[in-house]
Amino acid sequence: VNQLNLGGPPAVQDVRHYITAARLNLRAGKKAMEMSDYETAYSYFDSGISYLRKKHWQEHYALSLELYSLAAKCALTNGNHTSLKLLSDEVAAKAHFFEDKLDVLYFETCALAYSSRLTESIEKGLDILSKLGIEVQGTNVEARVQETKDLLSSHTDDEILNSKQMTDPTMIIAMKFLGKLETGMTQIMPKSVPYVTFKIIELSLTHGMSPVSPLGFAYYGSYLAKQGKINGGYHYVKLALSLLDKVGSRENAGEVIFVCTQVRSYVEPLQAALEYHHEGYAAAMASGDSSQAAINLLALNSSSFFAGTNLQRMEDLFADTVKLCEERHQLIFMVQAQQVQRSLSKLIGTGKEPKYSSEGRDILASNSSVLRSYHYQTAYVSFISRSYDDMIENIEKYFALQENTWGILFLAHAVHAFHTGLISFWVARKSKEQR
Repeated sequence: VNQLNLGGPPAVQDVRHYITAARLNLRAGKKAMEMSDYETAYSYFDSGISYLRKKHWQEHYALSLELYSLAAKCALTNGNHTSLKLLSDEVAAKAHFFEDKLDVLYFETCALAYSSRLTESIEKGLDILSKLGIEVQGTNVEARVQETKDLLSSHTDDEILNSKQMTDPTMIIAMKFLGKLETGMTQIMPKSVPYVTFKIIELSLTHGMSPVSPLGFAYYGSYLAKQGKINGGYHYVKLALSLLDKVGSRENAGEVIFVCTQVRSYVEPLQAALEYHHEGYAAAMASGDSSQAAINLLALNSSSFFAGTNLQRMEDLFADTVKLCEERHQLIFMVQAQQVQRSLSKLIGTGKEPKYSSEGRDILASNSSVLRSYHYQTAYVSFISRSYDDMIENIEKYFALQENTWGILFLAHAVHAFHTGLISFWVARKSKEQR
């Protein structure tokens, strides 16, 4: 195939061989994806598309759809959002059925979720799910959580682990949209997360387990743990991890491991639990999920920072994290990594300020969870450097955002609670002295 592609379409002598060349590139691209080489895979799919002739959507519809859809998947993984947009627009214009557009619509939703357009990603996901007959909004979180508890109480763990597999292709892709909503809503719409979690669990128990199903159980366990029910949450994250080996695919393993590890770090020895993020990073990279690779790396490094790892070493690790995020266009996690970079720089004494892109500044303005992390980091450094006024300003902004950030449990919550407690003690003591 490589030799064929060196000559490209102009080297093809017989018009019948154009389609043969396109199919050979499709096969080679799939092989590259199996080896987690998404850059090479994209080049094969792109070459395959170049061999398609006029009227290919009419005469070779299935081949065209598969080449464009898989190329879009690789473009997303590689952080090439310009190519993703071009490929998605072509499929949207030429696909015969709405169901045939769902894969590229999902990739578009993911791309939006990794940027300053997270709200747009959520709205797009909800709209597509509505067209598929799935509604996830509600008005009573407590009632929805109780529904989930009641539903799960009628199933043993063994029954859940041995449930049938989901086979309906449309339902399987709908579950992917639900999974992406979990990731986005937990940042800027935390009170909506239980509705999505319940829907994933409900559909899994009704229609069978899909690759997204373990994610629903992981988020449910994390939600319980954040409400103070650590043992109950720990139970469901372990169930989620067991489900990974039952659903026939590890495409969401990176996110499942990330969410579960954050809960496990409250129960298991911290250093041992954090090692799971290495597994999450590897699983995400293998499946082409750059977003979850980035967040596993960010979580591992942030937790190592809290655990007292050498600051110069941490500076190098965060530089690598920022580089990965920049390469893969994971802007939300890039901004968060830059915040810790800034704290490290202040503590080391170099005083370097991060260079936020215009979109990075938009993320700080629009993503309440990212903004809250920014105010925590600034307040923390101000506390360490005994800059009282700056600390007060940022800690007040930090607490003001408390109700609209992170719908699940993170190890960082414990660290934040410790440092904000110290800050509160200092403020109380200083106020008493002033009186």
